Amino acid sequence: MNERTANRVFDAVNMVLLALAVVVCILPFLHIIAVSLSSNLAITSGKVTLLPVGFNWDAYGKVFSDMTMIRSLGFTVFLTALCAALCMAMTIVAAYPLTKSQLKGRKVFMILIVITMFFTGGIIPEYILVRDLNLLNTVWALVLPGLISPFYLIILISFFNGIPQSLEEAAEIDGSSHFGTLMRIILPLSLPVMATLCLFYAVGRWNGFQDSLMYISKPELYPIQLKLYQMIQNNMVSELAILEGHSGAQKITPESLKSASVIFATVPILLVYPWLQRYFVSGVMMGAVKG
Repeated sequence: MNERTANRVFDAVNMVLLALAVVVCILPFLHIIAVSLSSNLAITSGKVTLLPVGFNWDAYGKVFSDMTMIRSLGFTVFLTALCAALCMAMTIVAAYPLTKSQLKGRKVFMILIVITMFFTGGIIPEYILVRDLNLLNTVWALVLPGLISPFYLIILISFFNGIPQSLEEAAEIDGSSHFGTLMRIILPLSLPVMATLCLFYAVGRWNGFQDSLMYISKPELYPIQLKLYQMIQNNMVSELAILEGHSGAQKITPESLKSASVIFATVPILLVYPWLQRYFVSGVMMGAVKG
């Protein structure tokens, strides 16, 4: 087999594997959408697969009329924006000094950072720390413990190291300080990796619920994932459907309401992807290769 044929076979195998991965990821999502839009009779009889059967919007009407869901969604948007902004700021101010060879103890800092990627203090010590800092039932309990991801920090350091040193030297000759060089030279050249890491931080915060489950007990501070988790776990949806008072085919099934709630919690963060997708490849790959 010559090299050209081998490349074609390799590309074909990759395309098949990627197609299978796409199908595995999309089919469950299509099923949830179909259930959320199907009639109660079709859901209870198990006729719903990938397409809605007996179109029905009642579950979405119930979700959008639930003010606690709207409040949790609004709080999650605020929490995600706050977390992404602070995480990026802390990651940048940590990464830039670590690219300077004159920084004393730079190798020690890097070793300590790498160690935290493999070993953590554990959930119990982290909870005790948050509790002793009086952060329970506050926004900061969901923000401060995850301000810097060691993996994302190393990606950003690698990206900064790939920027030509001559640009910084020219800025220093013109009298620029380290902060001025960072703001006027480094950050404008780092938009792809910054956009990618910002999205990673935002998605991680949007999907996170374990920390809110441990630290938050006030309903007004429930992120949307915790609200959704409790709705499913406590079977609140069935109680709401019963209390609704509808009869026969107009009653909302728990499966339909759960599916509508999942879509309600997922769609907002999915809408962010198209705006930042163009930065993914250049941002991650350039940051992964040391210059």
